Amino acid sequence: MSDTYRVPLRFRISRPILRTVFRALFHTLARVTITGKENIPYSKPYIVAINHVSIYDPPLAAAFWPEQLEVIGASDVFEKPGQGQLLRAYGVIPVHSGDYDRTLFTRIISVIKAGHPLLIAPEGGRSHVMAMNRAKPGIAYIVEKTGAPVLPLAVIGTTEDFWQRAAKHREYPPLELRIGKPIMLPAITVKGTEKHEARQRNADLVMYHLAGLLPEEYRGVYAESAIFAS
Repeated sequence: MSDTYRVPLRFRISRPILRTVFRALFHTLARVTITGKENIPYSKPYIVAINHVSIYDPPLAAAFWPEQLEVIGASDVFEKPGQGQLLRAYGVIPVHSGDYDRTLFTRIISVIKAGHPLLIAPEGGRSHVMAMNRAKPGIAYIVEKTGAPVLPLAVIGTTEDFWQRAAKHREYPPLELRIGKPIMLPAITVKGTEKHEARQRNADLVMYHLAGLLPEEYRGVYAESAIFAS
């Protein structure tokens, strides 16, 4: 796949509809607030890195993000009734958690080089609890190949009991998106085992900044390393 990636027509039609529907749904169920939109480098390629607690994180982020995002999603979710159809309708890029897929990375890199912003969960999957797990080095590899900046996006309130609290108990809980400033990761010049270690350090660096945007109970393994915005 070359750098001339284009969003297929069916997704250019379906995405605005899905984004509108999900914005309306979240506004009906919860109190949604967004801060930091001034940090977005509009009309340029970048990577949005989120903490990933539950299935509600990606649709919340994609629905309320000011620009249309390309999204990476776990392949196993595509097999679930309802969820799979929604992912396919949006055009989510499936990824097998924990596997290295050269074709997948080639596709992701072509998306970014073509100028499209990409949403990714560096942890590689849902934590199922508030506290973050350690990131995988994949995000650092993508940055290494594209030179794209990373925007940390803290997603708060989307715990796995969100649907029960919002729809069944009518609590109208708060949901919050906090957008951090763009991060340029250090260049990687080493090889071999040292390269893998350098990629892990860069992935961790993204999470340090993300932890700095999150409440303490969300920081998990990055609680002692959070970098707070000045």
